[in-house]
Amino acid sequence: MKDIFETTMVCEDCNQKTNKIILTKEGFQIRAWRCNECQKLWPHPLDQQEYESFKLLQNKEFKVKLRLVGNSYTVSIPREIIDFEEEMQREMNDFIRMSLEGPEKLSLFFSGKLKRFMKDDFTK
Repeated sequence: MKDIFETTMVCEDCNQKTNKIILTKEGFQIRAWRCNECQKLWPHPLDQQEYESFKLLQNKEFKVKLRLVGNSYTVSIPREIIDFEEEMQREMNDFIRMSLEGPEKLSLFFSGKLKRFMKDDFTK
């Protein structure tokens, strides 16, 4: 079955053919169509849905227990986060990267890539 992004889209306001573009929004690649005439944007529905699922998880605060195991501490990662990562088809390994970013900030990375997020607004 073909993806909707493979089709040609015409702007409903200008009646002009749109261009296919890729937007980066908080680390997400969002496929979209842009009208060169009026600059109106239409994000791909599936990409937009994945981004909105991410935003729901991002804004949710999880309380997890810190446990001592031998000489190390462990923290459980909520299943919702793991399920989201697997659904996004990101590379899930047995090992994840962890770094101390500040006195009270610890970061975990599920892939080997370190991403710097850019905020692009695609609603004009």
